[in-house]
Amino acid sequence: MASIMTAVRDLERLRQIVAVLVRHGFGELVQRTGWGAQLGIGKKDADSDERAISPAERIRLTLTDLGPSFVKLGQIISTRPDLVPQDVVEELKKLQDDVPPVPFEQLKPLLELELGASLEDIYEDFDEKPMASASIGQVHRAKLKIPGSSSLDVVVKLQRPNIKDTIERDIDLLYWMAKAIERSIPESRPYTPSRLVAEFDRAITAELDFTLESDNAERFARNFRDFEPGLVHFPKVYKQASSKRVLTLEFLPGKKVLEAVASGADGEKIAKHAVAIMIKMVFEDGFFHADPHPGNIIIQGTNESPLIAFIDLGLVGRLTPQLRDKTVDLMVAAAGEDHRAIADALCAIGTPTKKFDRREFESEVTMLSDRYIGKQLRELELSGLLRDLVNGAVKYGFEVPPDFVLVGKAVMTIEGIARQICPQLDVFQEVKPYFLRLMWMRYSPEKISQELIRSMSRMGGAAADMPMQVSEILEDLRRGELALTVNDQGLPGALDRLGRRVFSGLVVSMCLASGAYLVGQGHAALGGVLLSISTVWAASHTALVAWLGRKRRT
Repeated sequence: MASIMTAVRDLERLRQIVAVLVRHGFGELVQRTGWGAQLGIGKKDADSDERAISPAERIRLTLTDLGPSFVKLGQIISTRPDLVPQDVVEELKKLQDDVPPVPFEQLKPLLELELGASLEDIYEDFDEKPMASASIGQVHRAKLKIPGSSSLDVVVKLQRPNIKDTIERDIDLLYWMAKAIERSIPESRPYTPSRLVAEFDRAITAELDFTLESDNAERFARNFRDFEPGLVHFPKVYKQASSKRVLTLEFLPGKKVLEAVASGADGEKIAKHAVAIMIKMVFEDGFFHADPHPGNIIIQGTNESPLIAFIDLGLVGRLTPQLRDKTVDLMVAAAGEDHRAIADALCAIGTPTKKFDRREFESEVTMLSDRYIGKQLRELELSGLLRDLVNGAVKYGFEVPPDFVLVGKAVMTIEGIARQICPQLDVFQEVKPYFLRLMWMRYSPEKISQELIRSMSRMGGAAADMPMQVSEILEDLRRGELALTVNDQGLPGALDRLGRRVFSGLVVSMCLASGAYLVGQGHAALGGVLLSISTVWAASHTALVAWLGRKRRT
Protein backbone atom coordinates (compact mmCIF):
# COMPACT_ATOMS: atom_id res chain seq x y z
CA MET A 1 0.00 0.00 0.00
CA ALA A 2 2.88 2.38 0.82
CA SER A 3 4.44 1.90 -2.62
CA ILE A 4 1.08 2.56 -4.30
CA MET A 5 0.64 5.76 -2.29
CA THR A 6 4.20 6.81 -3.21
CA ALA A 7 3.48 6.20 -6.89
CA VAL A 8 0.29 8.26 -6.68
CA ARG A 9 2.16 11.13 -4.99
CA ASP A 10 4.93 10.97 -7.61
CA LEU A 11 2.37 11.03 -10.43
CA GLU A 12 0.60 14.01 -8.88
CA ARG A 13 3.94 15.81 -8.42
CA LEU A 14 4.81 15.09 -12.06
CA ARG A 15 1.47 16.52 -13.16
CA GLN A 16 2.22 19.64 -11.12
CA ILE A 17 5.69 20.00 -12.69
CA VAL A 18 4.34 19.57 -16.22
CA ALA A 19 1.51 22.05 -15.59
CA VAL A 20 4.03 24.67 -14.40
CA LEU A 21 6.21 24.05 -17.47
CA VAL A 22 3.23 24.60 -19.73
CA ARG A 23 2.13 27.71 -17.83
CA HIS A 24 5.52 29.32 -18.36
CA GLY A 25 5.64 28.71 -22.09
CA PHE A 26 7.48 25.36 -22.28
CA GLY A 27 4.56 23.56 -23.95
CA GLU A 28 6.77 22.43 -26.83
CA LEU A 29 9.05 20.61 -24.36
CA VAL A 30 6.01 18.88 -22.84
CA GLN A 31 4.70 17.95 -26.28
CA ARG A 32 7.99 16.58 -27.64
CA THR A 33 8.65 14.43 -24.57
CA GLY A 34 5.10 13.07 -24.60
CA TRP A 35 4.39 14.12 -21.00
CA GLY A 36 1.31 16.09 -21.98
CA ALA A 37 -0.35 13.12 -23.69
CA GLN A 38 0.50 10.81 -20.77
CA LEU A 39 -0.86 13.21 -18.15
CA GLY A 40 -3.71 14.80 -20.07
CA ILE A 41 -2.14 18.26 -20.23
CA GLY A 42 -2.17 20.10 -23.53
CA LYS A 43 0.23 22.61 -25.06
CA LYS A 44 -2.67 25.02 -25.61
CA ASP A 45 -2.84 25.59 -21.84
CA ALA A 46 0.29 27.75 -21.99
CA ASP A 47 0.06 31.37 -20.91
CA SER A 48 0.71 33.42 -24.04
CA ASP A 49 1.95 36.37 -21.95
CA GLU A 50 4.93 34.30 -20.85
CA ARG A 51 6.20 34.02 -24.44
CA ALA A 52 7.14 37.71 -24.37
CA ILE A 53 9.65 36.99 -21.57
CA SER A 54 13.14 35.69 -22.38
CA PRO A 55 13.66 31.90 -22.10
CA ALA A 56 16.23 32.43 -19.31
CA GLU A 57 13.74 34.41 -17.22
CA ARG A 58 11.01 31.84 -17.86
CA ILE A 59 13.36 29.12 -16.58
CA ARG A 60 13.89 31.12 -13.37
CA LEU A 61 10.17 31.67 -12.88
CA THR A 62 9.48 27.97 -13.50
CA LEU A 63 12.02 26.86 -10.89
CA THR A 64 10.66 29.38 -8.39
CA ASP A 65 7.10 28.08 -8.81
CA LEU A 66 8.21 24.45 -8.45
CA GLY A 67 9.50 24.97 -4.91
CA PRO A 68 12.64 24.59 -2.75
CA SER A 69 14.16 21.54 -4.49
CA PHE A 70 14.05 23.23 -7.88
CA VAL A 71 15.29 26.56 -6.51
CA LYS A 72 18.32 24.68 -5.18
CA LEU A 73 18.72 23.00 -8.57
CA GLY A 74 18.74 26.42 -10.24
CA GLN A 75 21.30 27.78 -7.78
CA ILE A 76 23.62 24.84 -8.47
CA ILE A 77 23.16 25.15 -12.25
CA SER A 78 24.16 28.82 -11.93
CA THR A 79 27.62 27.62 -10.81
CA ARG A 80 28.12 25.67 -14.05
CA PRO A 81 28.71 28.20 -16.87
CA ASP A 82 30.54 25.42 -18.71
CA LEU A 83 27.26 23.52 -19.14
CA VAL A 84 24.55 26.17 -19.66
CA PRO A 85 24.41 29.48 -21.59
CA GLN A 86 25.64 32.61 -19.84
CA ASP A 87 22.25 34.39 -19.97
CA VAL A 88 20.69 31.45 -18.09
CA VAL A 89 23.50 31.53 -15.52
CA GLU A 90 22.99 35.24 -14.87
CA GLU A 91 19.22 34.82 -14.52
CA LEU A 92 19.51 31.85 -12.13
CA LYS A 93 21.81 33.86 -9.86
CA LYS A 94 18.71 35.89 -8.96
CA LEU A 95 17.00 32.88 -7.36
CA GLN A 96 16.27 33.47 -3.67
CA ASP A 97 16.28 30.68 -1.12
CA ASP A 98 13.99 32.49 1.35
CA VAL A 99 10.90 30.52 2.35
CA PRO A 100 8.42 30.93 5.23
CA PRO A 101 9.77 29.49 8.51
CA VAL A 102 8.41 26.33 10.06
CA PRO A 103 6.70 26.89 13.43
CA PHE A 104 9.04 25.89 16.23
CA GLU A 105 6.41 23.55 17.68
CA GLN A 106 7.01 21.29 14.66
CA LEU A 107 10.80 21.47 14.99
CA LYS A 108 11.15 20.89 18.73
CA PRO A 109 10.32 17.13 18.62
CA LEU A 110 12.89 16.65 15.84
CA LEU A 111 15.57 18.49 17.81
CA GLU A 112 14.98 16.47 20.96
CA LEU A 113 14.85 13.20 19.02
CA GLU A 114 18.14 13.97 17.23
CA LEU A 115 19.99 15.03 20.39
CA GLY A 116 18.44 12.43 22.69
CA ALA A 117 17.52 14.92 25.43
CA SER A 118 14.97 17.60 26.18
CA LEU A 119 15.50 21.14 24.92
CA GLU A 120 15.86 22.44 28.49
CA ASP A 121 18.63 19.92 29.27
CA ILE A 122 20.79 21.14 26.37
CA TYR A 123 20.09 24.85 26.07
CA GLU A 124 19.72 27.42 28.81
CA ASP A 125 17.74 29.66 26.48
CA PHE A 126 16.35 29.12 22.96
CA ASP A 127 14.86 31.81 20.72
CA GLU A 128 11.91 30.22 18.93
CA LYS A 129 11.88 32.97 16.30
CA PRO A 130 14.40 32.06 13.55
CA MET A 131 17.19 34.43 12.47
CA ALA A 132 16.93 33.12 8.91
CA SER A 133 14.91 30.55 7.00
CA ALA A 134 15.86 28.66 3.83
CA SER A 135 14.70 25.66 1.83
CA ILE A 136 16.76 23.09 3.77
CA GLY A 137 16.43 24.48 7.28
CA GLN A 138 16.35 27.51 9.53
CA VAL A 139 18.66 29.10 12.09
CA HIS A 140 17.86 30.07 15.71
CA ARG A 141 19.83 31.90 18.42
CA ALA A 142 20.36 29.99 21.69
CA LYS A 143 22.54 29.69 24.81
CA LEU A 144 24.26 26.32 25.14
CA LYS A 145 24.71 24.82 28.62
CA ILE A 146 28.32 23.98 29.44
CA PRO A 147 28.78 21.84 32.62
CA GLY A 148 30.85 23.67 35.21
CA SER A 149 30.91 26.88 33.19
CA SER A 150 28.67 29.68 32.00
CA SER A 151 26.48 29.19 28.94
CA LEU A 152 27.72 30.08 25.45
CA ASP A 153 26.04 32.09 22.72
CA VAL A 154 25.39 29.75 19.79
CA VAL A 155 23.33 29.44 16.63
CA VAL A 156 21.34 26.26 15.99
CA LYS A 157 20.65 25.10 12.46
CA LEU A 158 17.58 22.85 12.24
CA GLN A 159 16.55 20.82 9.21
CA ARG A 160 12.95 21.11 8.01
CA PRO A 161 10.76 18.09 8.81
CA ASN A 162 10.43 15.61 5.91
CA ILE A 163 12.56 17.77 3.61
CA LYS A 164 14.86 14.82 2.88
CA ASP A 165 11.98 12.66 1.59
CA THR A 166 10.61 15.54 -0.50
CA ILE A 167 13.96 16.23 -2.13
CA GLU A 168 14.66 12.54 -2.79
CA ARG A 169 11.30 12.17 -4.58
CA ASP A 170 12.01 15.26 -6.66
CA ILE A 171 15.48 13.96 -7.54
CA ASP A 172 14.03 10.65 -8.76
CA LEU A 173 11.58 12.56 -10.95
CA LEU A 174 14.37 14.82 -12.23
CA TYR A 175 16.48 11.83 -13.28
CA TRP A 176 13.49 10.38 -15.16
CA MET A 177 12.70 13.73 -16.81
CA ALA A 178 16.34 14.36 -17.78
CA LYS A 179 16.59 11.00 -19.53
CA ALA A 180 13.28 11.61 -21.31
CA ILE A 181 14.51 15.02 -22.52
CA GLU A 182 17.80 13.58 -23.80
CA ARG A 183 15.94 10.78 -25.55
CA SER A 184 13.25 12.95 -27.15
CA ILE A 185 15.15 16.20 -27.83
CA PRO A 186 18.60 15.54 -29.40
CA GLU A 187 19.58 19.24 -29.30
CA SER A 188 19.49 19.10 -25.48
CA ARG A 189 22.31 16.55 -25.27
CA PRO A 190 25.20 19.05 -25.39
CA TYR A 191 23.82 20.50 -22.13
CA THR A 192 23.79 17.00 -20.53
CA PRO A 193 20.59 17.25 -18.42
CA SER A 194 21.40 13.95 -16.65
CA ARG A 195 24.80 15.30 -15.63
CA LEU A 196 23.23 18.46 -14.23
CA VAL A 197 20.81 16.38 -12.17
CA ALA A 198 23.67 14.19 -10.92
CA GLU A 199 25.58 17.34 -9.88
CA PHE A 200 22.49 18.57 -8.04
CA ASP A 201 22.04 15.16 -6.40
CA ARG A 202 25.61 15.21 -5.09
CA ALA A 203 25.42 18.77 -3.79
CA ILE A 204 22.00 18.56 -2.16
CA THR A 205 22.79 15.21 -0.54
CA ALA A 206 25.85 16.80 1.10
CA GLU A 207 23.76 19.75 2.35
CA LEU A 208 21.21 17.41 3.92
CA ASP A 209 23.87 15.90 6.20
CA PHE A 210 24.87 18.55 8.74
CA THR A 211 27.74 16.39 10.01
CA LEU A 212 29.55 17.15 6.73
CA GLU A 213 29.31 20.89 7.40
CA SER A 214 30.60 20.20 10.90
CA ASP A 215 33.59 18.31 9.46
CA ASN A 216 34.21 21.12 6.96
CA ALA A 217 34.34 23.74 9.73
CA GLU A 218 36.86 21.68 11.71
CA ARG A 219 39.00 21.08 8.62
CA PHE A 220 39.11 24.79 7.75
CA ALA A 221 40.15 25.56 11.33
CA ARG A 222 42.99 22.97 11.11
CA ASN A 223 44.17 24.27 7.73
CA PHE A 224 44.41 27.85 9.04
CA ARG A 225 45.84 26.98 12.46
CA ASP A 226 49.29 28.31 11.49
CA PHE A 227 48.03 31.12 9.28
CA GLU A 228 48.79 34.70 10.26
CA PRO A 229 46.90 35.31 13.55
CA GLY A 230 43.99 37.71 13.63
CA LEU A 231 43.07 37.45 9.94
CA VAL A 232 40.51 34.66 9.60
CA HIS A 233 38.13 32.70 11.80
CA PHE A 234 35.72 29.78 11.35
CA PRO A 235 32.86 28.97 13.74
CA LYS A 236 33.49 26.32 16.35
CA VAL A 237 31.22 23.27 16.23
CA TYR A 238 29.67 21.91 19.46
CA LYS A 239 29.31 18.25 18.63
CA GLN A 240 27.55 17.40 21.89
CA ALA A 241 24.59 19.36 20.51
CA SER A 242 24.86 18.39 16.84
CA SER A 243 23.72 15.55 14.59
CA LYS A 244 22.80 14.90 10.96
CA ARG A 245 19.81 17.23 11.17
CA VAL A 246 20.86 19.60 13.98
CA LEU A 247 23.99 21.73 13.98
CA THR A 248 25.08 23.91 16.91
CA LEU A 249 27.77 26.45 16.08
CA GLU A 250 29.57 29.29 17.79
CA PHE A 251 27.72 32.60 17.39
CA LEU A 252 29.88 35.08 15.49
CA PRO A 253 28.97 38.73 16.18
CA GLY A 254 30.05 41.23 13.58
CA LYS A 255 29.01 43.11 10.46
CA LYS A 256 28.52 42.24 6.80
CA VAL A 257 31.37 43.31 4.52
CA LEU A 258 29.81 46.41 2.98
CA GLU A 259 28.34 47.49 6.31
CA ALA A 260 31.74 47.17 7.99
CA VAL A 261 33.50 49.24 5.30
CA ALA A 262 30.76 51.88 5.50
CA SER A 263 31.37 52.00 9.27
CA GLY A 264 35.06 52.78 8.80
CA ALA A 265 36.75 49.38 8.49
CA ASP A 266 39.87 49.32 6.30
CA GLY A 267 38.52 48.09 2.94
CA GLU A 268 41.97 47.59 1.44
CA LYS A 269 43.07 45.31 4.28
CA ILE A 270 39.85 43.28 4.08
CA ALA A 271 40.24 42.90 0.30
CA LYS A 272 43.90 41.84 0.48
CA HIS A 273 43.23 39.42 3.35
CA ALA A 274 40.25 37.88 1.49
CA VAL A 275 42.37 37.28 -1.62
CA ALA A 276 45.19 35.76 0.44
CA ILE A 277 42.77 33.47 2.30
CA MET A 278 41.14 32.25 -0.94
CA ILE A 279 44.53 31.60 -2.58
CA LYS A 280 45.58 29.48 0.39
CA MET A 281 42.28 27.57 0.38
CA VAL A 282 42.40 26.77 -3.33
CA PHE A 283 46.06 26.41 -4.25
CA GLU A 284 47.71 25.30 -1.00
CA ASP A 285 45.02 23.24 0.74
CA GLY A 286 42.88 22.19 -2.23
CA PHE A 287 39.85 22.62 0.04
CA PHE A 288 37.89 25.85 -0.31
CA HIS A 289 34.62 27.61 0.48
CA ALA A 290 32.66 27.28 -2.77
CA ASP A 291 30.11 30.02 -2.01
CA PRO A 292 31.93 32.97 -0.36
CA HIS A 293 29.33 35.62 -1.22
CA PRO A 294 29.02 38.70 1.06
CA GLY A 295 26.22 37.09 3.08
CA ASN A 296 28.59 34.30 4.16
CA ILE A 297 31.34 36.66 5.35
CA ILE A 298 31.29 38.47 8.71
CA ILE A 299 33.80 41.16 9.62
CA GLN A 300 34.96 41.14 13.24
CA GLY A 301 37.79 42.92 15.08
CA THR A 302 38.53 46.64 14.91
CA ASN A 303 38.36 49.02 11.96
CA GLU A 304 42.17 49.10 11.83
CA SER A 305 42.62 45.31 12.23
CA PRO A 306 39.59 43.62 10.69
CA LEU A 307 39.14 39.86 11.02
CA ILE A 308 37.27 37.84 8.37
CA ALA A 309 34.92 35.09 9.57
CA PHE A 310 33.36 32.60 7.14
CA ILE A 311 30.00 30.95 7.79
CA ASP A 312 27.70 28.50 5.94
CA LEU A 313 30.41 25.96 5.19
CA GLY A 314 28.18 23.28 3.68
CA LEU A 315 29.19 23.83 0.05
CA VAL A 316 32.92 23.27 -0.45
CA GLY A 317 35.18 22.44 -3.36
CA ARG A 318 38.12 20.06 -3.46
CA LEU A 319 41.13 19.96 -5.76
CA THR A 320 43.38 16.92 -5.96
CA PRO A 321 47.13 17.67 -5.79
CA GLN A 322 47.35 16.92 -9.53
CA LEU A 323 44.50 19.27 -10.46
CA ARG A 324 45.93 21.89 -8.10
CA ASP A 325 49.29 21.77 -9.90
CA LYS A 326 47.60 22.01 -13.31
CA THR A 327 45.58 25.02 -12.15
CA VAL A 328 48.77 26.73 -10.93
CA ASP A 329 50.35 25.97 -14.33
CA LEU A 330 47.40 27.70 -15.99
CA MET A 331 47.74 30.82 -13.84
CA VAL A 332 51.55 30.97 -14.28
CA ALA A 333 51.13 30.59 -18.05
CA ALA A 334 48.63 33.47 -18.02
CA ALA A 335 51.02 35.60 -15.98
CA GLY A 336 53.79 34.82 -18.49
CA GLU A 337 51.51 35.59 -21.48
CA ASP A 338 52.34 32.14 -22.90
CA HIS A 339 49.35 31.18 -25.05
CA ARG A 340 50.64 27.72 -25.91
CA ALA A 341 51.26 26.95 -22.24
CA ILE A 342 47.72 28.11 -21.44
CA ALA A 343 46.36 25.71 -24.07
CA ASP A 344 48.55 22.90 -22.67
CA ALA A 345 47.25 23.56 -19.14
CA LEU A 346 43.61 23.52 -20.30
CA CYS A 347 44.20 20.22 -22.14
CA ALA A 348 45.70 18.78 -18.95
CA ILE A 349 42.80 20.02 -16.78
CA GLY A 350 39.97 18.89 -19.06
CA THR A 351 39.12 15.53 -20.56
CA PRO A 352 38.52 15.55 -24.35
CA THR A 353 35.24 13.91 -25.36
CA LYS A 354 35.85 14.16 -29.11
CA LYS A 355 38.64 14.78 -31.61
CA PHE A 356 39.66 18.41 -32.00
CA ASP A 357 42.04 20.46 -34.12
CA ARG A 358 44.93 21.48 -31.86
CA ARG A 359 45.83 24.52 -33.97
CA GLU A 360 42.26 25.80 -33.97
CA PHE A 361 42.09 25.26 -30.20
CA GLU A 362 45.31 27.22 -29.63
CA SER A 363 43.97 30.03 -31.84
CA GLU A 364 40.77 30.13 -29.77
CA VAL A 365 42.79 30.24 -26.53
CA THR A 366 44.96 33.04 -27.92
CA MET A 367 41.92 35.07 -28.92
CA LEU A 368 40.24 34.59 -25.52
CA SER A 369 43.32 35.27 -23.41
CA ASP A 370 44.26 38.36 -25.44
CA ARG A 371 41.16 40.04 -24.00
CA TYR A 372 42.89 40.05 -20.62
CA ILE A 373 46.63 39.55 -21.16
CA GLY A 374 48.53 42.72 -21.99
CA LYS A 375 46.24 44.98 -19.97
CA GLN A 376 47.36 46.93 -16.96
CA LEU A 377 47.60 44.46 -14.08
CA ARG A 378 44.93 46.26 -12.06
CA GLU A 379 42.54 45.91 -15.02
CA LEU A 380 43.07 42.16 -15.34
CA GLU A 381 40.12 40.07 -14.15
CA LEU A 382 41.20 36.59 -13.06
CA SER A 383 37.61 35.41 -12.84
CA GLY A 384 36.81 36.60 -16.37
CA LEU A 385 39.94 34.92 -17.72
CA LEU A 386 39.04 31.62 -16.05
CA ARG A 387 35.40 31.82 -17.20
CA ASP A 388 36.25 32.50 -20.85
CA LEU A 389 38.98 29.85 -20.98
CA VAL A 390 36.61 27.23 -19.52
CA ASN A 391 33.91 28.15 -22.06
CA GLY A 392 36.48 27.91 -24.85
CA ALA A 393 37.57 24.45 -23.68
CA VAL A 394 33.94 23.27 -23.51
CA LYS A 395 33.38 24.57 -27.06
CA TYR A 396 36.05 22.13 -28.28
CA GLY A 397 34.55 19.17 -26.44
CA PHE A 398 36.53 19.21 -23.20
CA GLU A 399 34.81 17.97 -20.06
CA VAL A 400 35.93 20.27 -17.25
CA PRO A 401 36.01 18.92 -13.66
CA PRO A 402 33.14 20.43 -11.62
CA ASP A 403 35.47 21.48 -8.79
CA PHE A 404 37.62 23.47 -11.23
CA VAL A 405 34.48 25.36 -12.27
CA LEU A 406 33.78 26.00 -8.57
CA VAL A 407 37.27 27.52 -8.32
CA GLY A 408 36.29 30.03 -11.00
CA LYS A 409 33.05 30.85 -9.18
CA ALA A 410 34.81 31.30 -5.81
CA VAL A 411 37.57 33.46 -7.32
CA MET A 412 34.96 35.54 -9.18
CA THR A 413 33.00 36.13 -5.97
CA ILE A 414 36.01 37.12 -3.87
CA GLU A 415 37.42 39.26 -6.68
CA GLY A 416 34.07 41.04 -7.02
CA ILE A 417 33.94 41.78 -3.27
CA ALA A 418 37.55 42.98 -3.27
CA ARG A 419 37.04 45.36 -6.20
CA GLN A 420 33.80 46.65 -4.65
CA ILE A 421 35.35 47.64 -1.34
CA CYS A 422 38.76 48.60 -2.76
CA PRO A 423 38.46 49.64 -6.45
CA GLN A 424 42.17 50.45 -6.75
CA LEU A 425 43.21 46.93 -5.68
CA ASP A 426 45.54 45.20 -8.15
CA VAL A 427 44.30 41.62 -7.69
CA PHE A 428 46.82 40.02 -10.04
CA GLN A 429 49.72 41.77 -8.30
CA GLU A 430 48.41 40.46 -4.97
CA VAL A 431 48.27 36.82 -6.09
CA LYS A 432 51.52 36.79 -8.08
CA PRO A 433 53.84 36.22 -5.06
CA TYR A 434 51.67 33.31 -3.92
CA PHE A 435 51.95 31.58 -7.29
CA LEU A 436 55.72 32.08 -7.38
CA ARG A 437 55.99 30.58 -3.90
CA LEU A 438 53.77 27.65 -4.90
CA MET A 439 55.95 26.99 -7.96
CA TRP A 440 59.05 27.03 -5.74
CA MET A 441 57.39 24.63 -3.27
CA ARG A 442 56.46 22.25 -6.12
CA TYR A 443 60.04 22.07 -7.43
CA SER A 444 61.80 22.18 -4.09
CA PRO A 445 64.28 19.36 -3.42
CA GLU A 446 62.01 17.97 -0.68
CA LYS A 447 58.97 17.78 -2.98
CA ILE A 448 60.97 16.26 -5.86
CA SER A 449 62.48 13.63 -3.56
CA GLN A 450 58.99 12.72 -2.27
CA GLU A 451 57.70 12.34 -5.85
CA LEU A 452 60.77 10.25 -6.76
CA ILE A 453 60.24 7.91 -3.80
CA ARG A 454 56.53 7.58 -4.65
CA SER A 455 57.30 6.81 -8.30
CA MET A 456 59.95 4.23 -7.36
CA SER A 457 57.47 2.59 -4.98
CA ARG A 458 54.87 2.33 -7.74
CA MET A 459 57.43 0.95 -10.20
CA GLY A 460 58.55 -1.58 -7.61
CA GLY A 461 54.97 -2.74 -7.08
CA ALA A 462 54.38 -3.00 -10.82
CA ALA A 463 57.61 -4.98 -11.28
CA ALA A 464 56.60 -7.39 -8.50
CA ASP A 465 53.20 -8.00 -10.12
CA MET A 466 54.56 -8.42 -13.65
CA PRO A 467 55.74 -12.10 -13.46
CA MET A 468 52.31 -13.24 -12.25
CA GLN A 469 50.51 -11.21 -14.94
CA VAL A 470 52.79 -12.57 -17.69
CA SER A 471 52.25 -16.11 -16.38
CA GLU A 472 48.46 -15.65 -16.56
CA ILE A 473 48.70 -14.40 -20.17
CA LEU A 474 50.91 -17.36 -21.20
CA GLU A 475 48.54 -19.81 -19.50
CA ASP A 476 45.57 -18.35 -21.40
CA LEU A 477 47.59 -18.63 -24.62
CA ARG A 478 48.43 -22.30 -23.90
CA ARG A 479 44.75 -23.11 -23.32
CA GLY A 480 43.68 -21.22 -26.43
CA GLU A 481 41.61 -18.79 -24.33
CA LEU A 482 43.56 -15.63 -25.13
CA ALA A 483 41.36 -13.16 -27.02
CA LEU A 484 41.88 -9.60 -28.22
CA THR A 485 38.84 -7.33 -28.34
CA VAL A 486 38.82 -4.27 -30.59
CA ASN A 487 36.11 -1.69 -30.06
CA ASP A 488 35.51 0.30 -33.24
CA GLN A 489 32.68 2.78 -32.73
CA GLY A 490 32.03 3.08 -36.47
CA LEU A 491 32.07 -0.64 -37.27
CA PRO A 492 28.38 -1.46 -36.51
CA GLY A 493 27.19 1.39 -38.70
CA ALA A 494 29.57 0.44 -41.52
CA LEU A 495 28.42 -3.19 -41.43
CA ASP A 496 24.78 -2.06 -41.45
CA ARG A 497 25.37 0.12 -44.53
CA LEU A 498 27.31 -2.65 -46.27
CA GLY A 499 24.52 -5.15 -45.59
CA ARG A 500 21.86 -2.81 -47.00
CA ARG A 501 23.91 -2.16 -50.13
CA VAL A 502 24.66 -5.85 -50.77
CA PHE A 503 21.00 -6.78 -50.31
CA SER A 504 19.78 -3.97 -52.55
CA GLY A 505 22.38 -4.86 -55.16
CA LEU A 506 21.24 -8.47 -55.21
CA VAL A 507 17.57 -7.51 -55.48
CA VAL A 508 18.17 -4.97 -58.26
CA SER A 509 20.51 -7.23 -60.26
CA MET A 510 18.18 -10.24 -59.98
CA CYS A 511 15.10 -8.22 -61.04
CA LEU A 512 17.06 -6.58 -63.85
CA ALA A 513 18.44 -9.85 -65.20
CA SER A 514 15.13 -11.69 -64.85
CA GLY A 515 13.18 -8.86 -66.48
CA ALA A 516 15.57 -8.66 -69.44
CA TYR A 517 15.40 -12.45 -69.92
CA LEU A 518 11.58 -12.50 -69.83
CA VAL A 519 11.33 -9.61 -72.31
CA GLY A 520 13.69 -11.52 -74.63
CA GLN A 521 11.49 -14.60 -74.36
CA GLY A 522 8.36 -12.68 -75.33
CA HIS A 523 6.92 -12.13 -71.83
CA ALA A 524 7.01 -8.36 -72.08
CA ALA A 525 4.41 -7.63 -69.38
CA LEU A 526 6.02 -9.71 -66.64
CA GLY A 527 9.50 -8.63 -67.69
CA GLY A 528 8.46 -4.97 -67.60
CA VAL A 529 7.17 -5.39 -64.07
CA LEU A 530 10.50 -6.80 -62.90
CA LEU A 531 12.44 -4.07 -64.70
CA SER A 532 10.21 -1.45 -63.06
CA ILE A 533 10.77 -3.04 -59.63
CA SER A 534 14.55 -2.93 -60.15
CA THR A 535 14.39 0.75 -61.16
CA VAL A 536 12.17 1.80 -58.23
CA TRP A 537 14.27 -0.22 -55.74
CA ALA A 538 17.52 1.36 -56.98
CA ALA A 539 16.04 4.87 -56.82
CA SER A 540 14.62 4.28 -53.32
CA HIS A 541 17.92 2.91 -52.05
CA THR A 542 19.82 5.91 -53.46
CA ALA A 543 17.38 8.35 -51.83
CA LEU A 544 17.61 6.51 -48.48
CA VAL A 545 21.42 6.59 -48.53
CA ALA A 546 21.40 10.34 -49.26
CA TRP A 547 18.91 11.04 -46.43
CA LEU A 548 20.84 8.97 -43.88
CA GLY A 549 24.07 10.71 -44.90
CA ARG A 550 22.57 14.16 -44.26
CA LYS A 551 21.15 12.96 -40.92
CA ARG A 552 24.58 11.71 -39.77
CA ARG A 553 26.22 15.02 -40.71
CA THR A 554 23.66 17.04 -38.73
